[in-house]
Amino acid sequence: MDALPSPPPRSTLARWWTDSRASLPAAIGLVLIASGCIYGLMWAVVGGSWEGPVSLRKPILFGISGGLTLLSLGWAWAQLPWRRGDRWLAGSLAVALLIEVVAIDYQQWRGVPSHFNRQTPFDSFLYDALGLLILWVTLIAVDLMIRFFWQKTALPADMLLAARGGLVLLVVSCLLGIWVSVLGELRQQAGLEPERFGLAGVPKFPHGAVIHALQWLPLLAWGARLAGLPEQARLRLVASATLGTLLVGFFAVAQTLLGRSRWDTTSATLLVLIVGLLLLAAPAVAIGVAIVKKVPATKSREAGENRQGLGL
Repeated sequence: MDALPSPPPRSTLARWWTDSRASLPAAIGLVLIASGCIYGLMWAVVGGSWEGPVSLRKPILFGISGGLTLLSLGWAWAQLPWRRGDRWLAGSLAVALLIEVVAIDYQQWRGVPSHFNRQTPFDSFLYDALGLLILWVTLIAVDLMIRFFWQKTALPADMLLAARGGLVLLVVSCLLGIWVSVLGELRQQAGLEPERFGLAGVPKFPHGAVIHALQWLPLLAWGARLAGLPEQARLRLVASATLGTLLVGFFAVAQTLLGRSRWDTTSATLLVLIVGLLLLAAPAVAIGVAIVKKVPATKSREAGENRQGLGL
């Protein structure tokens, strides 16, 4: 049984995987990333189409994406106070995503689609199981998101904003994924292509556009701290990146609902995309400039300390 709630953990990225709630998600996350990379090498050597329901694209993307998601959720758990049942929830999350990726890989090896496939009772069972697993992952992500808004953590303001924004966007992505499945089922029953909306809209586009915010927003906050920027500057940079991600997600939703392909933009959606990308790029550029300026200053300070030590 898990321990009773304790004070918030230390505000650090160091050794978060040693938290017993994070250890299994971290381990399975690394396995999934490795599997996606292996499939990527296979695709690079063997070749073949990137698109299509039976290509190697799904084992590659689901492996890497699922693994990154597990790592970031494990990190998020390690920042929260203990709660009874946490270890069980973290373990069930890791197992759910492992089963999902294994099922997708298995269907690819069988040469049949993993999604929207009801050709046989077994295929239908696997597809329904995938839906239930993702629903469970979504519920756990919602729980973590809520806890980050009402439970105290030791995270600085910029990292807390990154965690909150990343979890909100992860939940949005999961809900969009559920919408993709429901929409695809209805279209398939009507004899239409399940992975389209309107003439050329791509429903999975908005789902994928924001799913990894829980990785890049905390990494951005960490990079800003590494660059030696003060907390208020770091907070502004994370806020800019969060807003930029939201706008990119809004662009993807608009393109889909308008029945347009990913890059068949209107003037309005193109403007939203450009603003979103600028808001995302600006923090990365600011951090890069700060790091470049910091290196000579650090070397100069160290040289001065060495001269003082030698009595020069």
